Amino acid sequence: MLQWILSGFLALFSSLDVWYFLRGAVVTLKAWFQGPIRDVLAEQTVQGRVLSNDIDFMGHMNNARYLRECDFARFSYYTRNGMFKAVSVLKASMVVGASTIRYRRSFQFGESFELRTRIVSWDEKSFYLEQRFVSKRDGFISAIMMCRQNVIRSTPDKILEFLCKRKVECPDIPQDLQHWINFISASSQALRAEHGLEGKTK
Repeated sequence: MLQWILSGFLALFSSLDVWYFLRGAVVTLKAWFQGPIRDVLAEQTVQGRVLSNDIDFMGHMNNARYLRECDFARFSYYTRNGMFKAVSVLKASMVVGASTIRYRRSFQFGESFELRTRIVSWDEKSFYLEQRFVSKRDGFISAIMMCRQNVIRSTPDKILEFLCKRKVECPDIPQDLQHWINFISASSQALRAEHGLEGKTK
């Protein structure tokens, strides 16, 4: 019997990223118990530390781990500000449509950091988020990630109106974010032209 159980666990861990799903559940549950944050657009901070399974051959945090940490930070962010609940009630969904990360200084093994998440702006289809990795040693912004969160079967305006019970004015789009949005649009147009799909919307 024990052999069958061990074989089952081995098959599960070899075919799925089990730790990702477990940690996602723990992060969401922890955020739920921390209580809601009423200001939907307020910046939220989660704590992190570089562990042994985060490092690469150079002895610092693996580049891909930054994006993984951003995932978990957004889980917490959306749980506490009510976005997950609003999306569920409105029978909508959200997917990452694009992301860009800039690395400025490596995190070393054992180094602690804060990951600060906020909504910068939005348009008729997507939220635009900024996520900053800030060293707790000296406050240096070691990496910064921009994320386009596409809303499916609803709109950012409807989600925010549901949460705030009023129309929420969209902040002006910063110049650097507008450049990034223009890049995404130009890339999409080029890919559509490459495949003869100029009339398509994606």
